[in-house]
Amino acid sequence: MDVSAMLWYPSFLYVRGVSFWNEIQQGGRTVKRSEKAKRIGEQLDSLYPETPIPLDHKDSYTLLVAVMLSAQTTDKKVNEVTPALFDIADSPEKMAELEVEEIRSLIREIGLAPTKAKNLKKMAEQIIDSGGEIYPDWDFLESLAGVGHKTASVVMSQAFGVPAFPVDTHIHRLADRWGLSNGTNVVKTERDLKKVFSRDTWNRRHLQIIYFGREYCPARNHDLSGCPICSWSATKKRIRQGR
Repeated sequence: MDVSAMLWYPSFLYVRGVSFWNEIQQGGRTVKRSEKAKRIGEQLDSLYPETPIPLDHKDSYTLLVAVMLSAQTTDKKVNEVTPALFDIADSPEKMAELEVEEIRSLIREIGLAPTKAKNLKKMAEQIIDSGGEIYPDWDFLESLAGVGHKTASVVMSQAFGVPAFPVDTHIHRLADRWGLSNGTNVVKTERDLKKVFSRDTWNRRHLQIIYFGREYCPARNHDLSGCPICSWSATKKRIRQGR
């Protein structure tokens, strides 16, 4: 390598900075993440024009409970358990009246039931102490027992229409596969996805990605070359590796 090339190379990396990571080689040309996200968004809108919430609920409180219960458990299992729970305790006041063991018995088929039962009772008491209502405030929601940023994001977006982009392990995996994020952690993935998808699409986009993952893009034994999105968005190396 001549001297001029040695001087040029590091400055190239510095000048391109973030954009170096925001672009991929596709079909012999450089494709920006934003271009890729636009095409993915169009496909998702076509496949899933309607985005119903997969967890059964009737108001912001029952949605909060259902989302909190869904951690380490499938939505299907949550929907099997919550009817009996909500028949007895569909409000913070009713939930707070139950003993932890009563709650645990009602949700025993769900993973981490003992911990979730304790959190449900404490969360109900916290809500009552704050006025008895769920309201759209990030600090309030994330202060509740058993409620993290992802759960708060779902409630903010789906119960109150506040633009948010909840990222669970499934969305994290697909964003990495599609080259929309480098996949280091869910916090970074959420930030990356918010950059490439317009704010007015966030509330439906995260649900569309979940639906797509379930129908076309499973975590294991996935044929990326036959996937409607992975087949063109994933790198050739990733397609060869099949992950």
